[in-house]
Amino acid sequence: MRFLTSPLLLSAYLLLYCLVVMLIWRWRVNRRQERPPFPDKLLRAPGETLRRKLDDFDTALGATLLGNALFPVIVLAAGYSAVALLPSRASWLIPLTLVLAIAALVICSRRLMRVLEQRRNHYLGYFGERYAGEFIEQLRARGCRVFHDVPAGEKNSPFNIDHVVAGRTGVFAIETKTRRKGRAAPGRADYKITFDGHRIIYPWGADAHGLAQARDRALWLEHHLQTLLGAHRLRVTPVLTFPGWLVTQTNAAPLESPVCVLNPKQIPQHIETQPASLTEAQVDLIARQLEARCRDVEF
Repeated sequence: MRFLTSPLLLSAYLLLYCLVVMLIWRWRVNRRQERPPFPDKLLRAPGETLRRKLDDFDTALGATLLGNALFPVIVLAAGYSAVALLPSRASWLIPLTLVLAIAALVICSRRLMRVLEQRRNHYLGYFGERYAGEFIEQLRARGCRVFHDVPAGEKNSPFNIDHVVAGRTGVFAIETKTRRKGRAAPGRADYKITFDGHRIIYPWGADAHGLAQARDRALWLEHHLQTLLGAHRLRVTPVLTFPGWLVTQTNAAPLESPVCVLNPKQIPQHIETQPASLTEAQVDLIARQLEARCRDVEF
């Protein structure tokens, strides 16, 4: 009876219960031989890559929570069983068991915190791409072709371009960086970002994070479209956008940097006011290539 109430047996029961439920659920789903009624694939929505990552996190979250919660209990149960089997050595087994259980608890807690923090950051990025996408979508009604989360890169080094706009004024590759607001340094507004042509100045400091990424991904798309369409003069303009921030630029910034740094609300006007550089036929060809890459969403 004492063994039946031991932590080790309870831990084993919980693990076995979860495993049995998962196997039964998979068996029931497979036995039905059902399939979705949607014959076609959909275009990617804003943040599709992050949405898939969030789905993976949520799918594995139950097992992660259970595993991290039970591992310290299993360590404690193993020590408990050792003390029961070797009562003569309990004087040093008991403190050793407690130390190991506490260490396992700390390690598992820190690991779980990292997983939850990653999910929190992914959700922030996902929401930021959705937020930016709503303003970029306004360009669709004005004759532009808009694509989100465009798959790019090679098989061994894939990445995605958050938003791509193709219209008479050119092709624009837009990268979204969603950053939380925090405590501002003295003399700085806690809602404002300034771009000086080389760095992005935040309320707490400055860095160039995101500028090279926006430039490199725009260059990749430019070379890719040039290769497919044979358009040697085609240029893709990189844009870096920060949802929720007031974005300003110094007078030198547009001249010294190939990357435009904007708030999502500024993007439609910025794109519409550029000089025309493409014909409708060219825009249509570019849109076909982008749609072929983006139409891969299945149920």
